[in-house]
Amino acid sequence: MSPDPRSRWGVVVAYAALGAATQVLWLTFAPITTATAEHYGVGEGAVGWLAEIFPLLYVVLAIPAGMALDRWFVPALRTGAALTAAGALVRLGGDSFAWALAGQLLVAIAQPFVLNAVTKLASEYVAADARPAAISLGAGGTFVGLLLGLLLGPALGSATDLQPLLLTEAGFAVVAAAALWVALRSRPAGAATLERAIGVHELRAVWDDRFMRTLCALAFVGFGVFIALTTWLQGLLEPFGVSDDTAGAMLAVAVVAGVATTIWLPAAAARNGAERTVLALALLVCAVCCAALAGVRAVGPQFVLVAAIGAVVLPALPVLLELAERRAGPAGASAAALLWLAGNLGGIALALPVGALVHHAAPAFGLLALAALAGLPFAWRLRPPSGVLVLDGAR
Repeated sequence: MSPDPRSRWGVVVAYAALGAATQVLWLTFAPITTATAEHYGVGEGAVGWLAEIFPLLYVVLAIPAGMALDRWFVPALRTGAALTAAGALVRLGGDSFAWALAGQLLVAIAQPFVLNAVTKLASEYVAADARPAAISLGAGGTFVGLLLGLLLGPALGSATDLQPLLLTEAGFAVVAAAALWVALRSRPAGAATLERAIGVHELRAVWDDRFMRTLCALAFVGFGVFIALTTWLQGLLEPFGVSDDTAGAMLAVAVVAGVATTIWLPAAAARNGAERTVLALALLVCAVCCAALAGVRAVGPQFVLVAAIGAVVLPALPVLLELAERRAGPAGASAAALLWLAGNLGGIALALPVGALVHHAAPAFGLLALAALAGLPFAWRLRPPSGVLVLDGAR
């Protein structure tokens, strides 16, 4: 089959790089919290806010950003790219916590404009039969960014000097943002469809759709479990002798496993109509692995169990996003915003009780297993979308 003239894979690759940059910048200081606190002369709690402002602002800005992308896609995405690069550069303005916080704030504002664009970018720049692969590539970029964020901090940052880390990440962000700005100049044959008048009425129509609510429920459960697990993994495994470095290595392996399966699994699921099976198996495997972590004390099996969770949960995101793109049509960015928002809210909802149980590993892992099992009814009732939603505001 010859390539569809509408496909612009360069745009997708540039977008994936920018998505990775947002995650790298988000996690800059998380793996080196103690060193950062010492360098800037602040408490570790203050350093935590350099990462915590991201989910907080995402909850506030997810829906407005999605609506802006549906209405003014290219300008809104370029704004997100520019703010990402600007935030990375602002962190170089001075060697102080205030400059770091200012830069993180700009990137946190940019993140919803970047992440929510993944489905609409695929629908407008890539041929229909290749959109699952494009969404997987776009979402996979964020997973690669998570991995880089976990690795770059310990490799380049220290209590005495953070400049090599900040310079490297700023260079990456600026190059990725510039590449996307240039790539977006190449408009697809269907570029006239990029702009949609998506307002509150149309957003309500998306939310009122039972299929979309089911996807949001699955995102809430699946990514709620994963976010809670990654947030508290070391604390939960500490009674078994797992150190910070070992827990970090486990999370890195989980992300690598997730990237590996994301390369092929979502596209294969879409091609074979197996989305429901993939999502149900992801929840089941996640539940079994969480339950097993409650009692497994050996580091080797713990690595395997955490990696298995990453391998099944991370590719579930592109599966959900691709289904949302097929159903929401012109409101694709708003639909993606709802999914990302549901996942973040799930993370908050589960991280709080797991944190309260952090010194009681068995009940905490049991809670995560039960939460994953609670998502199974939503997966089993999922059916392929019956068509594209008709929205009064589309034109």
